[in-house]
Amino acid sequence: MQVEIWADVICPWCYIGKARFEKALARFEHRAEVTVVHRAFELDPDKSTVEPVPQMLAAKFGPRAAEMENSVAQLARDEGLGYRQDREIGNTFDVHRLLHLAGERGLQPELLNAVLHANFAEARTLFTAESLTEIAAEAGLDRTDIRAVLDSAAYADEVRTDEKRAREIGITGVPFVVVDGRLAVAGAQPAELFGRALTQAWED
Repeated sequence: MQVEIWADVICPWCYIGKARFEKALARFEHRAEVTVVHRAFELDPDKSTVEPVPQMLAAKFGPRAAEMENSVAQLARDEGLGYRQDREIGNTFDVHRLLHLAGERGLQPELLNAVLHANFAEARTLFTAESLTEIAAEAGLDRTDIRAVLDSAAYADEVRTDEKRAREIGITGVPFVVVDGRLAVAGAQPAELFGRALTQAWED
């Protein structure tokens, strides 16, 4: 059974939702027969600058920004996740391209975990070729392969295909989980809800 998860690596709700889904999967009786695939979704595909997250949130939400971020940080910590608020935000297209490379090398879960941990728990930038190369290499990818992707347009079509399918399905926010191609769960739902979705899809 395949589970597809549309997400962006700078999305805190995707970070939290992934942890909750993985708790559900760990309890699922047939977990060994489940394949999880990351699908690309850019929260801000037109973004051309890199800026501190607090600055972006303040511009978007005003005085509520700090309180909102503190609440999300606590939810992440409740899931056992590291969460720093001094992160950066920028265009994630290159990260998604590398995730497709990792998928071909059988290392997509490792790279996704490495990228999320680097961003949220360590506040390492994802927006320079040097930093992204280091993170991807730490996840097990070959440096030559990484730089070949970053220095070209490799996997651009694959990322656009993920995003096109998201539009066709009607996905407007992430995380968005599709179980067995037919059962959808939107948002960072509790682990129990993800568990019910897995069970229902399996039984059907």
